[in-house]
Amino acid sequence: MSTLLVTALLIVLLAIGMPVAFALVVTGSLGLYIVGGWNAVVGVLATTPLSSAGSYELISVPLFILMAEFVILSGVADNLFKCAAAWVGRVPGGLGIATALAGAGFGAISGSSTASAATLSSTTMPAMLKQGYEPKLAGGVVAISGTLAMLIPPSIALVLYGIIADVSIGALLVGGVIPGLLVMLTIMGTVWVLVTMDPKRAPRGRSYTLKEKFASLKVVGPMVFLFMAVTGVIYTGIATPTEASGLGAFGAFLIALKERKVAFKSVSQALVRALHASCMIIMIVVCAKVFGYYFTLTQSTQAIVQWVADLHVHRMWVMAFILFGYLVLGCLMDQVAILILTVPIVLPLVKALGFDPVWFGVVVIVIAEVGLVTPPVGLNVFVVARYAKRPLAEIFGGIWPHVFSHLMLLAVMVAFPSIILWLPSKMAP
Repeated sequence: MSTLLVTALLIVLLAIGMPVAFALVVTGSLGLYIVGGWNAVVGVLATTPLSSAGSYELISVPLFILMAEFVILSGVADNLFKCAAAWVGRVPGGLGIATALAGAGFGAISGSSTASAATLSSTTMPAMLKQGYEPKLAGGVVAISGTLAMLIPPSIALVLYGIIADVSIGALLVGGVIPGLLVMLTIMGTVWVLVTMDPKRAPRGRSYTLKEKFASLKVVGPMVFLFMAVTGVIYTGIATPTEASGLGAFGAFLIALKERKVAFKSVSQALVRALHASCMIIMIVVCAKVFGYYFTLTQSTQAIVQWVADLHVHRMWVMAFILFGYLVLGCLMDQVAILILTVPIVLPLVKALGFDPVWFGVVVIVIAEVGLVTPPVGLNVFVVARYAKRPLAEIFGGIWPHVFSHLMLLAVMVAFPSIILWLPSKMAP
């Protein structure tokens, strides 16, 4: 009974707009008081902040965020888009396809979906509109391409999942490579189909000579360097994810230095933004631990696992229900909050059903990508509308074909787990 009371209070506090971290610590403390009195509350609050924030793996979060800030500072996303446009600009929907390629490239060296959406909005969106693209089509592909940073390593979301679920962060990051490429191809394919059905949506771009195309590839060098400095060293076993995050942040700084974008003011602003985002995430993690202790003491998770076992239904039906729940939550809540709130409760059930936690983590992030563009929250859509100065309804109108194709790809990943698990199985021990 107390579990229902505490969960209901948490929902109410989130609904009235209380910050996620504060809602978690208030309800968690209340639950601990009900179960063990003031001694339990004081004991947990005295030890949890240091034990949680002092986690070695958690160091990678602020470093990956700092890496994203330096990548934005370098302005490399604009060059990535120009390079992609030179190679595919003449095909139907070429600039839209180039946006997906630039989104994947930027995601491979940043890890922040909102940063990716903001950057693409100010670089690719004006180019598409100038060429005569349908605004709805342009806004939709920019919003969905920004989500690629959630999946393609280095992904802050995958790092957080690994910390919460106590799963190998290296395996998660490597496991996101192939699904990330498939999502990119799905976005490109969706744009091509939409433009093929109605060529008026996207006029063809100008052609480039072979010399111009190869000259544009010079921007790929820094991207490959940074990708290898992070994902490459994790895959080969040279460095841990935490060490790789440090290499990535330093590598991104070198790229910004090479592009002559480093100045005291710009670097200090990047550091402050990274500090703000890191403090928010670490605060949520610490407060979620307090809430998690309550669930552990009441054995609520074990009760859920036993209840599902007693239903005697096929495990795929249970997984379908879980994923549908994540899809609904993604329409209503921030993705970081969803991970922190649900993973400690859902993962034991997923393991009991015989599913791989690495596979489940990547699948959950793919669903989170859909949540980033679906109303009423749709954070990436709000970011695109703000930076591109376009109506929200217009951007939301352009994302639905991509949502449909994403869900089809998700079904394939659920049916064939090896798509996600094959590459991690080949990692160096």
